[in-house]
Amino acid sequence: MNLQLLKHHNTSIHPSYIAYPQTSRVTLDRSLGGSTLLGYIGIDTIIEQMRKKTMKTGFDFNIMVVGHSGLGKSTLVNTLFKSQVSRKSTGWARDEKIPKTIEIKSVSHVIEEGGVKMKLTVVDTPGFGDQINNDNCWEPISKFINEQYEKFLKEEVNITRKKRIPDTRVHCCLYFISPTGHSLRQLDIEFMKRLSHSVNIIPVIAKADTLTVEERQEFKQRVRKELEMSGIEFYPQKEFDEDMEDKSDNDKIREAMPFAVVGSDKEYQVNGKRVLGRKTAWGIVEVENPNHCEFAQLRDFLIRSHLQDLKEVTHNIHYETYRAKRLNENGGLHPIPSSDTQESNL
Repeated sequence: MNLQLLKHHNTSIHPSYIAYPQTSRVTLDRSLGGSTLLGYIGIDTIIEQMRKKTMKTGFDFNIMVVGHSGLGKSTLVNTLFKSQVSRKSTGWARDEKIPKTIEIKSVSHVIEEGGVKMKLTVVDTPGFGDQINNDNCWEPISKFINEQYEKFLKEEVNITRKKRIPDTRVHCCLYFISPTGHSLRQLDIEFMKRLSHSVNIIPVIAKADTLTVEERQEFKQRVRKELEMSGIEFYPQKEFDEDMEDKSDNDKIREAMPFAVVGSDKEYQVNGKRVLGRKTAWGIVEVENPNHCEFAQLRDFLIRSHLQDLKEVTHNIHYETYRAKRLNENGGLHPIPSSDTQESNL
């Protein structure tokens, strides 16, 4: 029955005519002479259609790493994606000058696994926290994040928009905390407080192998308490839990954060197996061994369970907040006419 036709003639529709979701089944009310029709419809193929389309087009993921030099930021990102996707750095060489201001460096790679292509962009922030005076050192980072929102917004308001708008927005910011075992620095608190409303911040304790298991647990509890007292909400934020299942899963993650991690791109032989690890005087610290550090939990959380959600929260929450603010400021951005219509449709 054509519902639009009925509406056109102002005909009221009996509730029994409305089709409610069923599993591969269409049910009509027997009291009105209908019958139960069993048969496969094919609604479930939408998942396969989406998978095929994603495999064709691929997708983008942009991750920013922030923390002072020597915390193993580049090594950890390389370990996460099992590729040399981030610049190799082991601190500043003697003949290399520490930058007077924070530099923003982006490196992009296309990585492929199981036929799925992902354009991964790693945004590094050398110079952050390395100065004697670190006042307002978060401003260049905040400016960079907002500039990516601005680029996306300008593309959206074009009269002739590209079929697929290039997405350079930062989906995730890994913030590296020094493994002092004491407390957060004032810089840590200020950075996360000022940027937590514009980007998904995931705090991690770097070089966790410098702490004992007991020290690690105490430090994690102290960091969580300080973040709570400072009103800092890190990802996944409680207010964005969609349902009780989401809340239950995310509560477990929030209780385990910040993850205490170790990164390494070197392999060692342990019990007849090649493993990623760091060699110490006491033995091998296995990166992917949950008894040694929490790298595996971070990887599973960041890539295997929440990668798509990070992108959605960026688009639906952080970008929308920026977009609404900009449109209110300007009374609406004016559409930008395209000089080359053909190029804009690429």
